[in-house]
Amino acid sequence: MSVNPRLLPTSGEPLALYIHWPFCVSKCPYCDFNSHVRDAIDIDAWRDALLADMAHEAGLTGGRPLASIFFGGGTPSLMPPALVERLIAAAEEHWGFTPGIEITLEANPNSVEAARFADLAAAAVNRVSLGLQALDNEALLFLGRAHDATEGLAALETAQAVFRRVSFDLIYARPDQSEADWEAELRRALSFGTGHLSLYQLTIEPGTRFATLVAQGKLTPANPDHGATLYELTQAMTGAAGIPPYEISNHARPGEESRHNLTYWRYGDYVGIGPGAHGRRGGMATLRHKKPENWMSGVARNGHGIQGEESLSAQDKAREALLMGLRLGEGVDLARIAALSAVPACQLIDGQAMHQLQRHGLVHLDGARLQVTPGGMLLLDAILPEIVAV
Repeated sequence: MSVNPRLLPTSGEPLALYIHWPFCVSKCPYCDFNSHVRDAIDIDAWRDALLADMAHEAGLTGGRPLASIFFGGGTPSLMPPALVERLIAAAEEHWGFTPGIEITLEANPNSVEAARFADLAAAAVNRVSLGLQALDNEALLFLGRAHDATEGLAALETAQAVFRRVSFDLIYARPDQSEADWEAELRRALSFGTGHLSLYQLTIEPGTRFATLVAQGKLTPANPDHGATLYELTQAMTGAAGIPPYEISNHARPGEESRHNLTYWRYGDYVGIGPGAHGRRGGMATLRHKKPENWMSGVARNGHGIQGEESLSAQDKAREALLMGLRLGEGVDLARIAALSAVPACQLIDGQAMHQLQRHGLVHLDGARLQVTPGGMLLLDAILPEIVAV
């Protein structure tokens, strides 16, 4: 795929900006994200490269303000706050901000990084996503986390005192985790009063340490039926607590949803910079070099870190919009996707499969609005290839 640095058509819709920081203190055994451990990092070189990558994208998307910025990783809370501040300032210079822009940073809950929270807030970060992952030490040890439960809860308390909006992650359906265990852990998590929770079932991803252990017979994942029971418990408890699911694994009080992630799920345009970052702009799919050193070399050579850029077909756009949007509780507007992709609405969905799934109460169609029901979300991976016709 070749890079075509032409100016793209713009619209009045705001953009989202994703900034990838690929470095971690250690690699967790369940993680298949683009994260790397390095002995030393040249902060000045990384600042200059990220600024150059950002400037390249700004030259192609000017005239559209940013509604959100998301620092993901890796472990962005390892970034010096001064670097975060410089990147936010550059983004504002390039694009401008919508009123009340959401600026999120993913953080690890250890004491060293929590000590930076006040400085990150001063740098204009107004939302933090905290990787607690579990609330007891035995589970944290199993998950390979670098913090203990006491340290994690102290970081959460600090975050809630510093940032206007706080979310944290938990991983459930761990091996040997009973229904009573997860109910107690989730009840405790809900008691902290955050406006957003990301609750993920443990999945064994190819290429991870956990995948190796499963192949060696040293780790037995949770039974899928048990995972389904825990999922249903999760939906019931979060709904009763006023923090219902708005996406299959994400829960929020009204108004506390992640605006940045909603851009992805609603198939809006977003810019991605840094190693391995993806982007969608003006019907183009962009992908940065994944390995940090390769990305740095690309920026030095070309002024950007793009590995490939591809014009998406009408069918590609329609398919992506459906696969992302049907994860949401609100579902998708088929008329909007038809207008966005130029694929007629009648060709988006397999009508026979949809009617059969409707009879089983797994999907719901109201006019042009198609939703997967709460019961259907349990079978989402099976439903999507059946119903998506493009």
